[in-house]
Parts: sequence; C-alpha cells; structure tokens
Amino acid sequence: MTDGLPQTDPAAIVQSPCISVCKLTADRAYCIGCLRTLEEIRGWKHMDADQKRALLADLERRQAAAAE
Repeated sequence: MTDGLPQTDPAAIVQSPCISVCKLTADRAYCIGCLRTLEEIRGWKHMDADQKRALLADLERRQAAAAE
C-alpha cells in the first residue's frame, strides 16, 4: 500500500557534487568547490539520473586533470 506520494527508487537518487564551497574561478569558468560550470549547476535539478552520473564522471576527469 502506498501513501499517495510518488515512490522514488533509492538507487535512482544521485547526490549533488556540491560541497558548499560556492565560489567561481576568476574567469567564472567553474565553481572551485564542485568543478561544475554555472550551466551545469543550474541544470542539475532538471537532469535525470543517467545525466547526473555522466556529469559526475566528467567532474572526476576534471579533478584528475586539474591535479596534474
């Protein structure tokens, strides 16, 4: 029995990469906390789980490239 609320599969929930260090680089290219662009930050809530996972993979690559 359901309570009338939409049921969400816990496996489909993708946590935001935000770490509450919300400051853009000097050229405003991306956030220094999560490495997302402004467009990616704005679009997060509209992305489906697969799109979010793809962005998270891109962020890992960005972090690795920045560390080099």
